Amino acid sequence: MFGGLLGSKSPSGTDFGEQMLNAVAAQSIRHLFTKSDVVEVDVRCYPSSKLLQGSIDSFKMSGRGLVIRRQFEVEEMSFETDAVSIDFSSVLGGKLRLKQPTQAVAQVILSEDAINRAFEAELVQKRLQNVDQEALTNLSGGEPVSFRHVQLRLLPDNQVKISAETDLPNRSHIPIQLIATLGVEKRRRICFKQPQFQPDGIAPDVQGISESLSKAFAEVLDNMVDLDRFDLDGVMMRINRLETQGTQLIFSGYAQIERFPGT
Repeated sequence: MFGGLLGSKSPSGTDFGEQMLNAVAAQSIRHLFTKSDVVEVDVRCYPSSKLLQGSIDSFKMSGRGLVIRRQFEVEEMSFETDAVSIDFSSVLGGKLRLKQPTQAVAQVILSEDAINRAFEAELVQKRLQNVDQEALTNLSGGEPVSFRHVQLRLLPDNQVKISAETDLPNRSHIPIQLIATLGVEKRRRICFKQPQFQPDGIAPDVQGISESLSKAFAEVLDNMVDLDRFDLDGVMMRINRLETQGTQLIFSGYAQIERFPGT
């Protein structure tokens, strides 16, 4: 049975076993996401008879228009492994089961618009509402502080401009404006370094409290974006570097793949 699968060729000369593996792998990867516009997989194995032992030379995936956990949009994601060991019998059953975890070089591209929509996601909103950090409660008379209308604009050299709005017991609609530099800590946390208050367009009589709130808000953001809160099922992402390019934020790093969904 396996010999027939591995020995048959499509008109293009592509081994049928690899075609089947590509299709099953693409379907398995789609299950990582709530939505996916395009998922393409290229599994390379030479000679193809190695598939019988579950040995693959490389495994490359690229996807576009992806959504994670229903609310977090990814413009593009790609990863490529070295040699991988799989259970080939699982492929015949329509699944992709790894014999052992594997690592892959990974790249993730987020758009500025998608980042701003993510600030409205429930998981993020929970961390923006009723914040009781000391730097904030010192300004609010001990009351928790909530933030709304968060907008982020990507700038060159890994900088971002952020605006938001908040209320204090004695004043409503206080604007927040700052510029910060994006960085990475422990390969998993996005940090907002060297925050600088931006007073442009803010009324002089509110600039003092706005500056204090802007610096405190930078601390809120600095403790919020941790990749472990956004892990895909069976896939752990880690970042080596990030870069702003126009309206895109590009992450380069690696993925630790423990398993695929359903296996």
